[in-house]
Amino acid sequence: MESIKDAPVGPCPSETSGTRSHFAMSDCPEESCWSAVVQQQDGESLSVSLCSPPDARIGRYSLTLETCTDYQGSSYQIGDFILLFNPWHPEDTVFMRDENERREYVLSQDGLIFQGTCDYIYSIPWNFGQFEDEILAICLKMLDINPKHLRDQNRDCSRRNDPVYIGRVVSAMVNCNDEDRGVLFGRWDNRYEDGMSPMAWIGSVDILKRWKNFGCQPVKYGQCWVFAAVACTVMRCLGIPSRVVTNYNSAHDTNANLTIDRYINERGEQERQSWDKIWNFHCWVESWMTRPDLGGDYDGWQVLDPTPQEKSEGVYCCGPAPVKAIKEGDMLLKYDIPFIFAEVNADVVYWVVQGDGMQKQSIRSSDVGKFISTKSVGRDSREDITHNYKYPEGSEEERAVFEKAEHQKKSIGEEDEGLHLRIKVSEGANKGSDFDVFAVVSNNTDEERVCRVTLCARAASHNGTLGPQCGLTDPVDIDIEPRAEKRVPLRILYEEYKDKLTQDNLIKVVALLNDHQTGDILVAVRDIYVENPPIKIRILGEPMQNRKLVAEISLVNPLSVPLNGCVFVVEGTGLTEGQLVKELEEPVEPQAEAKFRMDLMPRLSGLQKLMVDFESDQLTGVKGYRNVIIAPQPL
Repeated sequence: MESIKDAPVGPCPSETSGTRSHFAMSDCPEESCWSAVVQQQDGESLSVSLCSPPDARIGRYSLTLETCTDYQGSSYQIGDFILLFNPWHPEDTVFMRDENERREYVLSQDGLIFQGTCDYIYSIPWNFGQFEDEILAICLKMLDINPKHLRDQNRDCSRRNDPVYIGRVVSAMVNCNDEDRGVLFGRWDNRYEDGMSPMAWIGSVDILKRWKNFGCQPVKYGQCWVFAAVACTVMRCLGIPSRVVTNYNSAHDTNANLTIDRYINERGEQERQSWDKIWNFHCWVESWMTRPDLGGDYDGWQVLDPTPQEKSEGVYCCGPAPVKAIKEGDMLLKYDIPFIFAEVNADVVYWVVQGDGMQKQSIRSSDVGKFISTKSVGRDSREDITHNYKYPEGSEEERAVFEKAEHQKKSIGEEDEGLHLRIKVSEGANKGSDFDVFAVVSNNTDEERVCRVTLCARAASHNGTLGPQCGLTDPVDIDIEPRAEKRVPLRILYEEYKDKLTQDNLIKVVALLNDHQTGDILVAVRDIYVENPPIKIRILGEPMQNRKLVAEISLVNPLSVPLNGCVFVVEGTGLTEGQLVKELEEPVEPQAEAKFRMDLMPRLSGLQKLMVDFESDQLTGVKGYRNVIIAPQPL
C-alpha cells in the first residue's frame, strides 16, 4: 500500500488547520480534498498526479511517499512544491471566467499605469515581472516575515487559503510604516538623494530583489503608483487576478466628514494648511476574489491600497474593500470603505479669507473621483471604470447613496451661477517653454456684469502639497456683456518655474472671481502637467527569439542648459536579463540629441514591452516604451 502526505514547511503543520494532509493512492482524482492517482508505472519508476482541493492553503509544501507491506513500512522524502491560487478553477475563491481577463490580470508581466491630471492623462510603462527568477520566493518570504506570521505561525499558515487575508497582509507588507520589514519606504518631499526617486522606477523586479538582497530592509523610495505596482506583482505572482487603478482628484479625508476644506486669500494664494488633501492622482490595486465573509453580492473586484495613509485595525494597510460596496455606500462592511468612499466622493469647499478676516464659501462637489482608470484588456489603451465606483453626478441613485452614507450634500451645491469661471491652458506646456493659462469668465445672464479676477500659479506635488509661487496677476476688473465671455491671461515663464518644479512636473493654477453685483466669490482650480520630452525607440532588424536584436534609443534636450549625469535604464521581461544601464560620458547640450544603441537577446516570443527611463540633473523620470513582437525560434 502506498500513501502520500504533504504539508507546508512550517513549525507545527496539522490536518485540523489545513496545513497537513495524509491520503492514499486512488484510481481517480478527488477534487474536494487532496488526492493522488498513479498515472504510469514503469519498472521502478512511478508517475503520480496530485490534485489539491480548491480551499488548499497556498505556499511551499513538502511531499513524502509512504509505502508499507505486511512486514514493514518505508518513507521517502520526494521534495517540495509550491501551491498558488488558481483563477482557472471554478471552485477557487479567485476564479475569473474570461480567458482574456486572466491573460491580462494574471499572466501579463507588463502593463501601463496612468498618471498626470484629470485634464492631461498619460501613462507610464511598468514591468511587473511576476514570473521572473526569484520573485516567487521573495513573495513567499514576504508572507513568512509578516507580523501575523511571527505572532502565530500556525494560525497565519492556516489562513493562507483566503485571498482576503492574503490581500491585507500584502497591503501592509508593501509599505514599511509599521516597522514590519516592509518593502518600500514612502517619501513625498522631493528629497531622494539617499535612494531612488519614486519617478525613476520602471518595474517591480528591481525593487523586490533589492529588498531581499539587503536583508529585507525597506527600499528607498516609493509613492502611490510604486506601492500599487509592487502589490500588483505580488498578488499576480500568488495567482490572484490584479490590476493597478488610478483615481484622479483623489481625496484624503483625515477627519472622515466627506468634506475637504481649502483656505485661500483674495489673491488666490493658500492661506493656511489643511490636513485634508486632494491628490491630483492616486493609485491603488484591485484584486479579484469572492467575499463569503460579507454575505450578499460583494464578490469581484476589491480595492487594496498599500500606500500608507491611515491605519486599519492598528496597521498601515487598506482593504480589501468591495468596489460594489463603495458604489452603494455600504460603509459598515469590511474593510476601510469610508476612507475609499471619501477618496472618490468628498466635497471640496474653498474658504476665501478676506482682508477683514471674514470667510466666504465656494463648493465644488464634482471635483473628486474623476476618470478612474486602468489599462484595457489586451490593449495599450485606458479603460474608464468610474461607473464601477459611483453613480452619475447628480443622479437620484447618487443622492440615495449619500443618504445611506450618512452625508447630505449641502443644498448650496453648484447651481448654474450667473457667472461661470474656468481655466484653460494654451498648447505647448512643455518643459523648457513658456506657456499661457487663461481664466475664462462666462456671463450666463441677460445683463452686463462687473467682476474682479485674479490668477495665481504655484509648483505642486501630486499628493496636493503646494510649493513656491511661479506666476501671479494683479487683480483685473472686467466688464462682461450679456451672454458673452472674456479671458484673463497669465503667462508662466520657464525662468520662473524651472527651479521650483518638483519631479512631479506639476503647476497648480487657482483663479478667483469676485462678482461685484452679488458679492459672490467663484474659485476655479486646474493642475497643469509640464510635459517631458519623448523618448524615441527604434528596433533595428527582424526580432526573433534567441537572436541578437538592436534597439536605438534617443532623446532631445529641450532645455536652454546642458543635461549632466545622463543615465538611460532599459528593462523588459523576455527582452533583457534584468536592467541594462547606459551612462552617457558627455553632457547633452541644449537642443542636442542623446542617442545610443543597445544589444538585446529576446528569450521569449510574442508581444513584449521594452521600457526606458531617463535620468539627469535637470530632467528626471522621463519614460518611454515600445511594443516588440518577437517571432518564435524556427524549429
